[in-house]
Amino acid sequence: MRRREFITLIGGTAAWPLAARAQQPSMSVVGFLHSSSQEPNAAFVAAFRKGLSEAGFVEDQNVAIEFRWAVGKVDQLPDLAADLVRRHVAVIATPASTPAALAGKAATTTIPIVFATGGDPVALGLVRSLNRPGGNATGISFQTVELHGKQLEMLRDVAPQAGRVAVLVDPNYGYADAIVTSLRAGAGSLGVSIEILRATTVREIDESFAKLAQNPGSALLISSSPFFTGRRAQLATLTARYTIPAIYSVREFAENGGLMSYGPDFANIYQQTGIYTGRILKGEKPADLPVQRPTKFELVINLTTARAIGITIPDKLLALADEVIE
Repeated sequence: MRRREFITLIGGTAAWPLAARAQQPSMSVVGFLHSSSQEPNAAFVAAFRKGLSEAGFVEDQNVAIEFRWAVGKVDQLPDLAADLVRRHVAVIATPASTPAALAGKAATTTIPIVFATGGDPVALGLVRSLNRPGGNATGISFQTVELHGKQLEMLRDVAPQAGRVAVLVDPNYGYADAIVTSLRAGAGSLGVSIEILRATTVREIDESFAKLAQNPGSALLISSSPFFTGRRAQLATLTARYTIPAIYSVREFAENGGLMSYGPDFANIYQQTGIYTGRILKGEKPADLPVQRPTKFELVINLTTARAIGITIPDKLLALADEVIE
């Protein structure tokens, strides 16, 4: 080998790591784990990014996000969580996906987890207490089970002539049984007859509506589920096609043509998850960050849909509405 070639080789070898390091600055990596899919949650992911930016972290500048979507296949979440652990992410965020939070908690006791769950995080084993979580997880608890009784009452006010209320439940959702129990108790106190319909796939959603069509005069409550949220356009279209008065837990349903929704501000929940993730990236410990509870619940009414299906919204509900879509 000639001397010039040798020097060039040595110089190039020595310089390469420096150049690589200059081109790839060190940045924190956040793992984002969810039981649903990306496309229908784009607005929520944007809210999560907004929360991160409020905490001082901008994607591709000083933080990277590794997304893992189970696309409705909850049984894949443990493998997806394990993959994030192998990649040594700094934090695992699981907003509005209790199965993802449980999978993350089972996969690691050291990597911080920021969850947003519709159930009691203490009962789920995610934290020791709400004020002092004490482990590697913290986040937001919005208690969806408690909301469904209020939704049932609102639906009865909107459709008092309905002979029964059908409840669409996702059996894969961690609180499905608790939701059904709560609704049966609420229905008894209101003197309402309810029928439970179960769906875990697009086909089963279609089959549930076909069954409803065989018995006209029903109202419908779409229970909480990340899967249902991901299929909100399909559900809103079907309720309009069959002229079924329905209530949902997420405002995006009403924005997509559903009659009305009542529930927490999920965009804000994702945003708060992003803020907590950023605070942990800055060095705070999940054990010391209390679990938050949302204080604002939104009632959104779509008057255009109400007129289309021949429903008159009571004045008392219009007065309570945070937004009326016309």
